Amino acid sequence: MPQVAARITYDHEKWLKNYFKTKSAGAEFILPWAVDMFFKTLKGVVDDFSLPELKTILESHRDVKLLPNQSKQAYLLLRVEEACNEKNAHNQHGASRSSLEIKLKRLTDLQATALMIWATAYWVSKTWNGVSLEEYVKLSG
Repeated sequence: MPQVAARITYDHEKWLKNYFKTKSAGAEFILPWAVDMFFKTLKGVVDDFSLPELKTILESHRDVKLLPNQSKQAYLLLRVEEACNEKNAHNQHGASRSSLEIKLKRLTDLQATALMIWATAYWVSKTWNGVSLEEYVKLSG
């Protein structure tokens, strides 16, 4: 099995040791579980948005560094609002700002985080370099 070297906080290390036999056993469980939860959550939430809305969400994450402590619905709303106010991202992609806002407000933090990871991945992953916004959205649906 491939190895991953992750940096974790002291509290995370303590939690892994308390809930699993070893820190490594905990990490070996949590990482695959988190990836599975990400894809399951993403699949469930992407279908609720239109193509223009998803492209607007993608646009709002251009040049964004996603941080774990900012992985909440409130941050997603803020990023999309900022992109709409400053760059008219919703108009650029043909999305209704009010409809998008209503849908974003219904999301849980987990759903919002999945969307933020998905949106940020488009801009930073070498896999998607050269793939159009539209193609990326269609492949995710």
